[in-house]
Amino acid sequence: MPLKNLLVHLDTGPRAAERLALAVRLAERHQARLTGVFGQLADAHRVGVVAAWPPAGYAEAAVASRDAFSATAGSLRDAEWIDLNRGGEDEILHRLGQLASYFDLAVVGQHEETSRRLVPPDLAAHVCSTSGRPVLVIPYAGHFPDVGLRPMFAWSETPGAARALADGLALTSPDAEALVLYAYERNQRSEYAERAVAQLASHGIAAQFEPFALQDETMMDVLLNFASDHGADLMTLGLSGHAGLALFDRGRPKPTLRELTVPVLCAC
Repeated sequence: MPLKNLLVHLDTGPRAAERLALAVRLAERHQARLTGVFGQLADAHRVGVVAAWPPAGYAEAAVASRDAFSATAGSLRDAEWIDLNRGGEDEILHRLGQLASYFDLAVVGQHEETSRRLVPPDLAAHVCSTSGRPVLVIPYAGHFPDVGLRPMFAWSETPGAARALADGLALTSPDAEALVLYAYERNQRSEYAERAVAQLASHGIAAQFEPFALQDETMMDVLLNFASDHGADLMTLGLSGHAGLALFDRGRPKPTLRELTVPVLCAC
């Protein structure tokens, strides 16, 4: 599916500029429309028992976000900035998840524990599980000017992994050096798993197949080690439920998106 309508989540955190720059890069490459969506936690201003929205701090943050978006995305032929205009955790999750369903791709940030929490901690997984759209999660550390030159497809025979691989095609460069990581329990290797490479090849993407029989390793360690060795600039993963990865549904610990160190394209 071509990427023609992109969403990027914005807040006043230090990583918003990194997400926005990458979203603009993707919009330029795909000649896509880009919508910046501002939303972060805030309490209504209260005078006695009367609540007023938005509070001054939120309004100032929204103006700063709009100005930063205009400055960075001004070169795009089609760009829009909008405000979720709510500060409660449930309201932000509901509105962003609902809004993301109208886009080809949503770009959001990875959660980081800080002294000031700007967004709900499960924002990325919630948007993925409720929108039905692919979500690109940008880590809270590192510089990622582009994605798709060295992708790693984390493969398992699950609906989420299949959708993530299919969604990742649009982000993968035609001359990419791709890796298909197939981690499996001992004695449970599928005879069909290597067909993931043929699927990529049918779309003009050359990929190396890497099977890995799990023993005492955690799946997260395997993912991170292979991503590091490959120099991955993108990982595709199938999510299950709200925060678990489809690859972890066989009795192993279920890490969350918060532990990954490269941009992750997730699908449910």
